[in-house]
Amino acid sequence: MLTTTSTRALGPQDLDQALGVLHREPVNNAFVTARVHVSGLDPWRLGGEMWGWYQDGRLESLCYAGANLVPICAGPDAIRAFAERARRQGRRCSSIVGPAQPTGALWSHLEPHWGPAREVRRHQPLMVTSSLATQIAPDPYVRRVRKDELDLVMPACVAMFTEEVGISPLVGDGGLVYQARVAELVGAGRSFARVENGRVIFKAEIGATTPQACQIQGVWVAPDRRGEGLSETGMAAVLRYALTEVAPVASLYVNDFNTAARAAYRRVGFQEVGAFMSVLF
Repeated sequence: MLTTTSTRALGPQDLDQALGVLHREPVNNAFVTARVHVSGLDPWRLGGEMWGWYQDGRLESLCYAGANLVPICAGPDAIRAFAERARRQGRRCSSIVGPAQPTGALWSHLEPHWGPAREVRRHQPLMVTSSLATQIAPDPYVRRVRKDELDLVMPACVAMFTEEVGISPLVGDGGLVYQARVAELVGAGRSFARVENGRVIFKAEIGATTPQACQIQGVWVAPDRRGEGLSETGMAAVLRYALTEVAPVASLYVNDFNTAARAAYRRVGFQEVGAFMSVLF
């Protein structure tokens, strides 16, 4: 039997089908699913296009093409189609990120045209939990950041981003887009911090949220306070908020070389269930 395939940019009329694909892997797809729940598939609201790959007229795979290029439920044939479309369009993203296997395959097709990347992180363990470990008591001083505390938390956010990504989020537009994202999380009550003497010493955010899963991000401890266990008790506090108020499953992904963080997250209750990959430009 002859199999027919096609690829096209999706529109608002394709929302239900796209959500059907996204919901197949609620943890892996939390970041994109959250954006689609809020913005639909209109490119202006979504901040990019959603490409769909069809097999015999059925939508089987997606690729979010915005500030990040993210393959979703994509096998080898879909990856080749998405890579060709991305190659023809030219690079508009600052990173390629997603589950390690399809992301690695996508990059192998694009590297001859888009490479070299600034950095490639091929194995970033994906960690998941639906319960809080009992041996770590949540830090009672970790709380939601108030809307009038944006200036307080912003330096910690910039420090975390710079340390994690290798460049400052203030480069380019002076940080307007990054500050808007931080303000969005603060306004939504998903930014958390421990503040001592007017200084943030621990912070984290609940980033992507869907009814099925949420993703914790931006975990940071002030350099002069590391080694005190603040990441464990702070994460326990954020995780308690996440599981009781946001979603039944919480996830995060972490660099494989960050053995201290991986151990801390395991003690809080996370388990490694897979891996992500990031290509940074």
